[in-house]
Amino acid sequence: MREAAVEYRELKMLEQEISSYKDDPDIPCVASLKRMASLLDKSERSIQKLVVLRNSAICSYQVYNIPTAWMLDSGITSKIKQASMTLVKMYMKRLTMELESIRNSDRESSQDSLLLQGVHFAYRAHQFAGGLDSETLCAFEEIRQRVPGNLAGSRELLAGIASS
Repeated sequence: MREAAVEYRELKMLEQEISSYKDDPDIPCVASLKRMASLLDKSERSIQKLVVLRNSAICSYQVYNIPTAWMLDSGITSKIKQASMTLVKMYMKRLTMELESIRNSDRESSQDSLLLQGVHFAYRAHQFAGGLDSETLCAFEEIRQRVPGNLAGSRELLAGIASS
């Protein structure tokens, strides 16, 4: 019973941490994006750990009448994945703001790097959550529209994720 309670509490705290995260525009972009990526990493690890626990312990939990509904994909896992979509929207919004400021200063190498980082983050979130919601796809489309013609490869990459 203690094991189940501890695991549930940790997942609930993670869900709360992700849900309550607010992007502070006063924090440098790199630090903010790193923090969001860290939260996604933590989510992925926690859900992987839950799947292992579920596979090994669910039968014994049921024998001792320990609730297991929270362990199912429709339980806390679903809430964490939904919170992760909010995180992706914040990430895309912050990325868009940074791309706009970089475009005004003509630092194309930084723009390429940020775009690649954003595509990688969105792809990971897409894989983790099982897709992107409509708001996130709109944010992604906004970034795709801002990609200049000389970054055609990045534009194709963005289009590929948005269509999947």
